[in-house]
Amino acid sequence: MTTSARAAVLETQDGPFEFRDIEIEDPRPDEVLVRMVATGICATDAHVRAQRMATPLPVVLGHEGAGVVERVGAAVTTVEPGDHVVLSYHSCGRCKPCMSAHAAYCDNIWAANFAGARLDGSNGLHVAHGAEPHGHFFGQSSFSTHALTHQRNTIKVPHDLPLDVMAPLGCGLQTGAGAVLKALAVPAGASFAVFGVGAVGLAAVMAARVARATTVVAVDVDAGRLELARDLGATHILDPGQVEDLTGALRAIEERGLEYVLDTSGRTENLDAGVGALAPLGRFGFVAFHEGAGAMIDAGRLTLGQSLQGIIQGDAVSSLLINDLAQLHRAGRFPIDRLLSFYDFSDINTAFEDAGSGRATKAILRFTAPG
Repeated sequence: MTTSARAAVLETQDGPFEFRDIEIEDPRPDEVLVRMVATGICATDAHVRAQRMATPLPVVLGHEGAGVVERVGAAVTTVEPGDHVVLSYHSCGRCKPCMSAHAAYCDNIWAANFAGARLDGSNGLHVAHGAEPHGHFFGQSSFSTHALTHQRNTIKVPHDLPLDVMAPLGCGLQTGAGAVLKALAVPAGASFAVFGVGAVGLAAVMAARVARATTVVAVDVDAGRLELARDLGATHILDPGQVEDLTGALRAIEERGLEYVLDTSGRTENLDAGVGALAPLGRFGFVAFHEGAGAMIDAGRLTLGQSLQGIIQGDAVSSLLINDLAQLHRAGRFPIDRLLSFYDFSDINTAFEDAGSGRATKAILRFTAPG
């Protein structure tokens, strides 16, 4: 038995998303079939579209899905039909990082999330004619009216919270918030700066406020996003284009330097400026530098105990952090809705254009009308 679905398929590098009818296999014992309600668009989807990340084509992308469980495999115990769920990154569940609550650094992270197949190499998506699209992107491929997920990356959330608002918790907002709350573990009273206040950076700003950091600096060239960052908890904002010396401008805010810095931009000049602004024992976390980016630093600049830390998915245990953030949103302390722009699923190509141009901070595709 299979489930018929309509999917937005990326056929070629930098090409448009094309809608195709697909058939999705019934869930295996550890899998879940989810009817999609909404899904976010993330920079990682754009990187694969440009083939900066070598996920095979054609493929059904999408990895910030949210929806309602329709069927579960015989071994699934964490969710049941009718549950509202947010979909997150996938992991093997067997390696040392997975077994020690650091599944974002799974030994099989590439195969689990980017290979376009299950971990055993099979594909649960099929078509009647033409090349079959690869699926299982981040264990979900949520640019489709239904998604075949795994119980490890299918997170039950409260029924009363809107799924179109919860969707981006699965990756982008989890990454920014988790970087602050878990990976860097920014404590109360600390000084913190974030380079880049797109969705990930704004989630970091909101999380720093939750953590009760005393100084929260947002750095970006977009005046509108800087003002939003101020509204969401930044105590200081900086536009690098308006200062001659960014390191100096940061040290003018905190003379002894910043205790925690997060870069979400992947811009090499921010690595230089951020390290220059670190206090003794300061920590610089980054989520966006890619191999070949040319981001380098002289180790001699870290002699006062400063450190660099690469961060994936905020080092989050998704089943815990996503629900923590959902509860913070309910309490008005993590206002996700301030970041979102909504689009019909059929307008996916327009949504990608708006996300790429910066017109949308976080674009959310809706499969059904809200209500």
